[in-house]
Amino acid sequence: MSDKAYETLLVEERDDRVIVTLHRPEARNAISGRMIDELHDVCGLLEREPRLLLLTGHGRVFAGGADIAELLRRGRNEALQGINSRLFERVRRLPLPTVAAVDGWALGGGAELSYACDIRIAGPDAVFGNPEPGLGILAAAGACWRLPELVGESVAKQVLLAGRNLDAQAALAAGLVIDVVPADELLDAAHALLDRMGRSSATALRLTKLVVDSPGAHPVADDLAQAVLFEGEDKRDRMTRFLEKRSRA
Repeated sequence: MSDKAYETLLVEERDDRVIVTLHRPEARNAISGRMIDELHDVCGLLEREPRLLLLTGHGRVFAGGADIAELLRRGRNEALQGINSRLFERVRRLPLPTVAAVDGWALGGGAELSYACDIRIAGPDAVFGNPEPGLGILAAAGACWRLPELVGESVAKQVLLAGRNLDAQAALAAGLVIDVVPADELLDAAHALLDRMGRSSATALRLTKLVVDSPGAHPVADDLAQAVLFEGEDKRDRMTRFLEKRSRA
């Protein structure tokens, strides 16, 4: 377990991963300024010691949006600071893969936080939505450009403009989530997904993520990343084991 005291998060550190549970049960895990600060601390930890990240919410809710009382007090200067968007972009750029395990509401900023993760897996009651225009604002922490990349422009506009919520099955059909599993199996399924990735080369995962997240840099980025991997001992060891195993078959 982490020895750092958090007010809005439950954080468990393991050798190969960090499990973070959003924990504001009195507010449906709404994303507050304090939670933003604490998630920045977690990002710093994962940047210093790259590990897989599992992000989930307490009490069958992922995050019911940003803290509206705090949003009400924010003005132009706070908007220009990108308080939420800077954090979510930092989550997006973490070195190793990130998985959001979502059941219940993932609305507004909560949805945008899940969009910033590399992969989402859902429980049966998961609901993704961005109702910001109804509050006189827009989904400015990544949804307006990240969601079209994830599900396509048409579905994204249904969510962002028409106020459509995507339930678990709709999210699966749109490709937003990798799978829908029973609620009591959600964390186990998320850990199994991390286990599968953890069996791969950490360096290969890290460079693959960099290449995938580098629009416009292809094919140079692909070539440079592959050149680094081709010179690594990990590649030689893994391919040697593969060939030896095949020769014995």
